[in-house]
Amino acid sequence: MELHTLTTETTDPRERGTLLGTRFGARIRHVAELYREHFAALGMPADQVRDIATRSHEALRAWAPNLAEESDACADAAGVERWAVAAVGARTEILAGCPVPGRGECSTAVFAPVGAAPQTVQTWDWHDLLVPDALLHELRPSEGRTVKLFTEFGAPGEIGVNSAGLGVHFNILFHASDSASGGVPVHAVARRVLDEADTLDQAVEIASTARVGASTSLTVVTAGSAASLELSPAGLAVVPAAEDGWLLHTNHFLDAGLAAADTGAADSMTAERFAHLREVRAAMPGLSPAGRARAFCGDAGADAVVCMRPDEDKPPHEQWGTLLTIGLDVTRCAIDYLAGAPHEAPETGLARF
Repeated sequence: MELHTLTTETTDPRERGTLLGTRFGARIRHVAELYREHFAALGMPADQVRDIATRSHEALRAWAPNLAEESDACADAAGVERWAVAAVGARTEILAGCPVPGRGECSTAVFAPVGAAPQTVQTWDWHDLLVPDALLHELRPSEGRTVKLFTEFGAPGEIGVNSAGLGVHFNILFHASDSASGGVPVHAVARRVLDEADTLDQAVEIASTARVGASTSLTVVTAGSAASLELSPAGLAVVPAAEDGWLLHTNHFLDAGLAAADTGAADSMTAERFAHLREVRAAMPGLSPAGRARAFCGDAGADAVVCMRPDEDKPPHEQWGTLLTIGLDVTRCAIDYLAGAPHEAPETGLARF
């Protein structure tokens, strides 16, 4: 995965979308086509993909019209049908309707002790064939406010930080209430939290107003506080950090009520990865971003369960890998990142955006 960077100064969503589509039109068109092929490989008819994408985009327009405008302007400038770009932004909602069960293999660890700067690290695991390129975007959602985020071309956002001192990590979840009905894209919920929230309470309020069609955990962190906002069509649960400041999340619900209807894949390694994070967390505080990434692996190094490798015996649409290691510095509005797995950090280091 090649990471590209962009800084946009405009606060106008249509101007921002036009800049995105003009600068990265070829990549946006390519990613949209890759996702169409991926959904087809998962058994999703093209007309159903378009239907879910359209309904999700309509839900987005009602909930956050500025983000819908940004997406439409991006598609127009890139020369792509609007629904095709919306389908990338609503990929989680489309996957919720696929006949093939979904999977997710991301791992997040946040240490947010009272009175100290938070320290975070996450692995982002996805299909390499879908993300030949991705974006680090610095933007101005409003006057006096900066957001820095990682995202795929065509998606509104995923993992990031804002100048108010708030960050968001992202882990997909699966619940019995997920459906093909569409809803506000969960990637847009992450983006709006970054665009508008100064505090954890404000992030919860924003997320609580979104009618979603698929499930996800947004782990929100600020100085001295952190909580995972577990979104599902059945409702929102807020899972706070423990008294010692630690908050870990993989790809199963932590809230007992929502966990009762968890439908994660039987072959997911979410429980094993969560147990691994519990084992290695004590070694992470106080380290540099690269040192924290190395400690994230523990003694197993490259063989750690949090370092995903594609199974080349499986068809391409079933191959997963760790494409990104990312940490958030909420006190300096910065992202530390490596386009690879955390065991590579001691050799390559992490860059800062």
